[in-house]
Amino acid sequence: MVQSSHRFKYLIIGNSAGGIGAVEAIREVDRPGTLAVVSDEPYPAYSRPLIAEYLAERCPLERMLFRPSGFYERNKVVTFLGQKAARLDLDEHTLALESGEEIRWQKLLLATGGSPIVPPIKGAGRRGVFTFTTLDDAKAIDHYLDSQSRAVVIGGGLIGLSVTEALCRRGVAVTVIEMKERILNVMLDEAASAIEEELLRRAGIRIITGRTVAEISRGAEDAVTGVTLDDGTPIPCELVIVAIGVRPRLELVASTGIKINRGVIVDHYMATSHPDVYACGDVAEAYDIAYGECRLTPIWPNAYLGGRTAGFNMAGKMTKYPGGIAMNALNYFGLDAVSAGIVNPPDDSYEVLSQRYDSTYRKVILKKGQVVGLVFVGNIEKSGIICNLIRDKIRVADFKQALVAEDFGLSLLPRERWQPHLEVPPSALVQAAETEPAEELVAGE
Repeated sequence: MVQSSHRFKYLIIGNSAGGIGAVEAIREVDRPGTLAVVSDEPYPAYSRPLIAEYLAERCPLERMLFRPSGFYERNKVVTFLGQKAARLDLDEHTLALESGEEIRWQKLLLATGGSPIVPPIKGAGRRGVFTFTTLDDAKAIDHYLDSQSRAVVIGGGLIGLSVTEALCRRGVAVTVIEMKERILNVMLDEAASAIEEELLRRAGIRIITGRTVAEISRGAEDAVTGVTLDDGTPIPCELVIVAIGVRPRLELVASTGIKINRGVIVDHYMATSHPDVYACGDVAEAYDIAYGECRLTPIWPNAYLGGRTAGFNMAGKMTKYPGGIAMNALNYFGLDAVSAGIVNPPDDSYEVLSQRYDSTYRKVILKKGQVVGLVFVGNIEKSGIICNLIRDKIRVADFKQALVAEDFGLSLLPRERWQPHLEVPPSALVQAAETEPAEELVAGE
């Protein structure tokens, strides 16, 4: 039974980067139009990468906010925070919440993000097993750490290594279990992965690759006492973090008729197959510049830009999404690394340029004379220039060797009209890349 009903011109399901981008775009075009945001998290929009900082040093929510206090009031946004969407009816233009409330909308944005994957491991429901994608996850782990000293992290990607460093800073002994043959195997190439792995081992972290967890053992009160690997090796621990990836949250649209593939299919205007419904962020398959096709690119700036594009179009201002790049930046134990675009070329039709210096490693990938990917480890100061070469599809054949030179910079590139626009401050690059890790978002079953 419907307890109460609300009507809005614009409804956004999701309260992270994409949702906030849409709010800001809508308000640039339409100030009076009624607008609501629904989120199953009870918090105002916060930067998800900072949940590792929360776990490491109990970073307060005020330092994690994506927008200042009062953002929703200033933009006349009605919020339904801590409320889960239960059912979407496209014919009636309604959204039912689990609370029993109903929301009627004219234009809808799906910015539902992704949900963590928990594989069918025996014992995965035991006390002391966690995921790590939300602030509540970080809070739960923080609470459980009071009397714990050993952890197993399942997954050696960005999510897994983020929680690993946070736990290490809390004095926890960590073992990382990675199914593939190397950590960060999609974000980085083999050489860069080896650099990162050596850094982690020197920090005292145990890394086991090429193995999976077959069972999680229990003790008193069903609490975790250890894991057993697929080769029978036992590893004692008091908590387990499952960090193998996330999948698009498609449950709301699965039975609506909206076209989906790995995620919700959108066009260059972030519109779905339904004329009044848009999608952005981790749940949407949007245009990827490096690959030249629509695919999942769940990166924070891509989500925000996709949300802005959707918001403009929802409000009647036709705006084309320029495309995004799968870009990640990390800094574990003081070492910077950045990757973008196609990092591990699938065949020999790509040209690979790489150089290793005393404290840095650089790799640039080309296709038909244009840059389509990069890996920088150590000195990342000039990686933003390469990212802009990808975005602008600049032909670099005449000066390609300069891209991996030790003294690489704008001075080594031809002086053309586009050159002054290529420089990106490293701080902006790292900030832009902060998000749920791209390589760990995979298709649903």
